[in-house]
Amino acid sequence: MSKLKEFSNFLKNVDLDSYRVKYRPIKIVEMDLPSEIQALKLIYKTYWEKKDFMSFDDFYKKYEDELNEKLENFRKKIQMCEQCFYLGLPARIYRTWASIITQIHAGYIAESVFGDGSVDMSEKLDHAGIDFLVNYNGYILNYQVKKETESREVRKEKKHKNENKGESINIFYKVPQSKIFEDPKTKKGEFRKPYLDFINNKNLERYNNGFIVFTKEQFENKKNEIDNKIN
Repeated sequence: MSKLKEFSNFLKNVDLDSYRVKYRPIKIVEMDLPSEIQALKLIYKTYWEKKDFMSFDDFYKKYEDELNEKLENFRKKIQMCEQCFYLGLPARIYRTWASIITQIHAGYIAESVFGDGSVDMSEKLDHAGIDFLVNYNGYILNYQVKKETESREVRKEKKHKNENKGESINIFYKVPQSKIFEDPKTKKGEFRKPYLDFINNKNLERYNNGFIVFTKEQFENKKNEIDNKIN
């Protein structure tokens, strides 16, 4: 099984509804986290470098085990009670995790289009404002995912200056409210405009559990454009 198919199956089996019920109401640890306890590096290492597609619960345990001492030092520094901190931290990390694994899926999709080894992503690139980098026949493409959502669960858009060489490309990731899919038609039996707008967008698709992911079409046009220049 290809890593793209394996990762897609992994996303399809995430119980988003239960996580949302569990974590959406919890907004305790919302301050900026110092770099040494941010989850980005471990997320990229786990799901992109090692291709270990573990559940969020397993990932959070790994995160907490690896950074236990640093987490405690930070908690004491901000003088937050232990119960409050360790109640709010999983919710905070989950929101980052859910956002980044969809970006990583986009990287696997891009790699399936541009070729094995053509995509790079890392904490360093993320901090430079690049969600993933494509190197295809000497063309450097710096992709940034622009997230549009009515929910606060998706991370804020990165504002870092991109000093990397190559072409910067923004791709748009829209997260419609779930009720649009639960009740797509009006009382007259006509499909609602937000529903039609989404299903007519060939760059995105929605899994049954609610995950929105990019399709190959998002990247195929750019690949064809480069191929035409080369040929």
